[in-house]
Amino acid sequence: MKSVGIIAEYNPFHNGHLYQLNKVKEMFPDAVIVLILGGNFLQRGEPSLIDKWTKSEIAIQSGIDIVVELPFPFASQSADIFAHGAISLLQELQVDKLVFGSESNDIETLQLLVDTQLEHPEYNTLVSIYLKAGYNYPTALSMALFDLTGEKRNTPNDLLGISYIKEIKRQHSKIIPVAIQRTNQYHNPNLENDISSATSIRRAVVSNQDVSNVVPNITLSHLKHDKLHFLDDYFPFLKYKIMTCKDLSVYQTVDEGIEHRIQQKIQNATCFEELVQNIKTKRYTYNKIQRMLIHILCDFTKEEAKKMQEIPYIRILDFSKRGRQYLNNIKKQVHLPLITNFSKFKHEMLDLEYRVTSVYASTLPELDKITLIEEEYKHHPDVS
Repeated sequence: MKSVGIIAEYNPFHNGHLYQLNKVKEMFPDAVIVLILGGNFLQRGEPSLIDKWTKSEIAIQSGIDIVVELPFPFASQSADIFAHGAISLLQELQVDKLVFGSESNDIETLQLLVDTQLEHPEYNTLVSIYLKAGYNYPTALSMALFDLTGEKRNTPNDLLGISYIKEIKRQHSKIIPVAIQRTNQYHNPNLENDISSATSIRRAVVSNQDVSNVVPNITLSHLKHDKLHFLDDYFPFLKYKIMTCKDLSVYQTVDEGIEHRIQQKIQNATCFEELVQNIKTKRYTYNKIQRMLIHILCDFTKEEAKKMQEIPYIRILDFSKRGRQYLNNIKKQVHLPLITNFSKFKHEMLDLEYRVTSVYASTLPELDKITLIEEEYKHHPDVS
């Protein structure tokens, strides 16, 4: 059976995601579709509006065949680490092609930029020069590539696509990258026609705007209940954690020196947005600061991160009948344990996942909180 991989967060699953999924089915009608899904806390340092189990259910009902969890140590990190985890899972699952959204829809140029990163002797030197000049890493990367190739790529999906292709090459994988043209502007804060960015949809949900024209009905039904997760709901927990912590530098992505600025700015901050804006400098992107804060919130330390640089299992969150058949066909070729039952496989990364879910659930009413935490070890994939 042929297979196609998608890497996504579905925060939330919207019409643009459905468009991409339908294009994948159109391009590869007989392929099993494998989704690597960011779970409850995500790459931009945000909680998922909807929990990972509900996102998995939406994905399966929308045409995905297998949903695999991207563990927190990879799902909540920068593009290269995020890509390393996702590509390693797709590689283990024998996936043939990776399809991703792209602003440029130009695989050849993205391949050129990756080759420049990996092979050009001046690339790392130029990146270092721009970093020392005070630019953040994504900007330094883009500027160095422009200097060497004359090509400028600084949009989020193209930069993530570069990380995917780079990781495919690093792992000597046979996965073929395929781009699909992105149909909307990522940074547009306003809802557009029927396809809008996830960013604009999240902002609309926070402000109680109508999003019925930009998300499928299955997503809309889950956006109307009171179990959504908003960043500012976690701010009191974060503030307490920061103000009572003796050394923030132990946490993953908290660079040496920035911890003093965080502890200074938390005193008068009243929400996440205000804290991030007060901490932000030219060197630190908004997303990087949010990732730091989420790592502090979830008690994810540098020591833990060092122990979790590879994924030791494949955790299946959900699958369809075709997905189950595909897993049965490849299971003898897969080197990592395939797990659907949390309690039958012991590992510190799963212990971390349980802790992260406990933090994620902390903003819910008590009974909902207990139910969501129990899902970590009670949930079993349903055959659709």
